[in-house]
Amino acid sequence: MKKTTQLKNLIQRKKISFLMEAHSGLSAKIVEEAGFEGIWGSGLSISAAQGVRDNNELSWTQVLDVVEYMSDVTSIPILLDGDTGHGNFNNMRRFVKKLEQRGIAGVCIEDKIFPKTNSFLRGEKQPLANIDEFCGKIKAGLDVRTDDDFSIVARVEAFIAGWGLEEALKRANAYYEAGATAILMHSKLSKPDEIFSFMKEWGDRCPVVIVPTKFYSTPTEQFAEHSISTVIWANHLLRSSITAMQKTAQQIFNDQSLINVEDKVASVQEIFRLQNDQELENAEKVYLSNTNSKKAIILAASRGKELGNLTLDKPKTLIKINGETILHQLVNKYQNHGVDEAVVIRGYKKEIFPDIKCTTYIDNDEYEETGELTSLFKAKDYISGDIIISYGDIAFRNYILNELNEVPYDIAIVVDGNISRRSKEYLGDYVYCTNSFTKSYNRENSMLIECNLNSIKNLKTAPQGEWIGLIKANTHGSKVIKETLEKMNKNPDFKTKKMGDLFNHMISKDIQIGICYIDGHWLDVDNIEDIEQMQVF
Repeated sequence: MKKTTQLKNLIQRKKISFLMEAHSGLSAKIVEEAGFEGIWGSGLSISAAQGVRDNNELSWTQVLDVVEYMSDVTSIPILLDGDTGHGNFNNMRRFVKKLEQRGIAGVCIEDKIFPKTNSFLRGEKQPLANIDEFCGKIKAGLDVRTDDDFSIVARVEAFIAGWGLEEALKRANAYYEAGATAILMHSKLSKPDEIFSFMKEWGDRCPVVIVPTKFYSTPTEQFAEHSISTVIWANHLLRSSITAMQKTAQQIFNDQSLINVEDKVASVQEIFRLQNDQELENAEKVYLSNTNSKKAIILAASRGKELGNLTLDKPKTLIKINGETILHQLVNKYQNHGVDEAVVIRGYKKEIFPDIKCTTYIDNDEYEETGELTSLFKAKDYISGDIIISYGDIAFRNYILNELNEVPYDIAIVVDGNISRRSKEYLGDYVYCTNSFTKSYNRENSMLIECNLNSIKNLKTAPQGEWIGLIKANTHGSKVIKETLEKMNKNPDFKTKKMGDLFNHMISKDIQIGICYIDGHWLDVDNIEDIEQMQVF
């Protein structure tokens, strides 16, 4: 159905309808995804988003540019706040032509003098347009439209200007007789008394639209009872975004860091989703021959015996944290980071692993007798292009993947430079690096020297940190990892080898492994306390 027909039907139907404010392509997309059937292109919000006043300081062509983006990304109709029509009848004619060309379903014009001022600012001092002159604008817009379903809504400002019910009825009736699709009756009172008094006298001559910004506490049922056709929620997306941006900006300014806001704001991946990046990715697969997909390989074959009864009936990667398994959280995190496919190596209780979108399972039935490299080797056919390799029992803050991606090495690992939380008896993947976290945070100058699975008390010298179980590799790095695995697999002791052995073997062949240092913000599951602490991730 045409957008113009959708809007006209919304306005004219017996059941009350709702339009939600939007002021950009992104906010329009959000309105549609929320379930609204139509969009209000708010003049106040569009102006404010550009940092100018709602006084026709934004030209009508600039408004057109904004609503064109809004129309392009949505399938629901837009009723644009057209202020006064941006001039006389002739301006109105050109305005309507251009709106139709951009797929806008209708326009609402108000009976003020150009340039207008927002109704909630000095409203009683604002002069209103001559009734005949305003009716001429309505007729001009109707005459020039090419689609008979294009709506022209006439907004009556008599109550705003303090001219009373009689003037409101007089103007509304004149605009209705001029051909307006609907009447928008405006009021700045905190109660809907003026609106309801108008509806009592108006009857059902034509649909009536309202904007309850000031009388927001009125139950919506009362609007329906008074035969209101359409309710516009006029500026709340803009206002909520201001509150959120002010809070985030102040937090970052105070902290001089992003640590306390990164997990509280939409991910960059969510922006890409709203921008419909998936369509472009699919198109690239059709039109480009060199598209390189990104994969994640997750080692999740072990049971996790140290957790006792918790893993009797499931592997530890399937323990639920905040209602979702560790594995689900990992896959979601990687997919939000641009991963196309997750490859999970399972073993213990493999039959209970759930179906997860874009996830492939590979079995390591020898999980009790083999080490991590055997599991990784079973996925060797997937080691290509850009990859992430990780353990299946870790949780970490989102920013760490961004940090890891920036390390300028073909292969890089994440190392926690602060190991003070570990006891001297704890068995961990401790590492020695060319520079410690405390001495340098220069990623280009920090490389792995050795990885040693041991306890601190058994190490001869203090390590620079602990590898957390997370690796990234680009196309060349993936090739190196795969070739190294194939060579190591020829040795009889390969089955018992760990990830640290892979690192050390590559280093012995002068292969550089970069270090992405972090300071905490991650956990692996070794005991009940770890599960409790994972709640924050």
